[in-house]
Amino acid sequence: METVNLLTIISIAFLGSFGHCIGMCGGIVVAYSTIKVNPKSSKISQSVSHLLYSLGRVLTYSILGAMFGALGGVVVFSNNANGGLLIFAGVLMVLAGLSLMGKIKFLTLIEHSFSSSPLYQKAFKSVLNSRSNSSFFILGMLNGLLPCGFVYFFAITAASTADPLYGALVMALFGLSTIPAMFSIGFLASLASATSFRNMMMSLSSVAVILYGAYTIYNGYEYIANPLKTLRDCH
Repeated sequence: METVNLLTIISIAFLGSFGHCIGMCGGIVVAYSTIKVNPKSSKISQSVSHLLYSLGRVLTYSILGAMFGALGGVVVFSNNANGGLLIFAGVLMVLAGLSLMGKIKFLTLIEHSFSSSPLYQKAFKSVLNSRSNSSFFILGMLNGLLPCGFVYFFAITAASTADPLYGALVMALFGLSTIPAMFSIGFLASLASATSFRNMMMSLSSVAVILYGAYTIYNGYEYIANPLKTLRDCH
């Protein structure tokens, strides 16, 4: 993948983490910080707990990215197919960006509440009540499975790479780029309620998502218009 694409992915994830992610997952971080983290423990111990939680999320996202990258690779067999996949992914990205801005309900319509299953809820509750270091990591992995519009955008991006390795890289970069925001909530719960700041960051990331979607559509057009291009040239 080109450096500019990687930087774009990191920028969107970082901006979005202080907008969308704080709003979606901030409550979970505040909850486990209150229930699982001993306020009398050292800052280092607390930091390790928050870091393990974030790394658990990154692992889940990486696995999902590899799966979506492999799924995208299944339909890629010609330049027209490559271009079609990118155009389709780009359109979905634009729709995702508009949905994140609240203009349409695209992401709401495709969300599936995996978190409502009894098995998931039982596992989540059990891990939430444990104070072992491993429980923070497992809690992060479970959180990575929650339905989230921003995750859907990066899953679409992973699929557009048509490669399990690149797909995993996209989702791993997404997870890693959200760590600063999630980490800060663990120590500054008030950040989750800073509505004006979150709205500003969400607006910036939504615009970036739409622009990246438009760029992806253009790349798809280039594949179809220029048969000599390859998928790796585009990424």
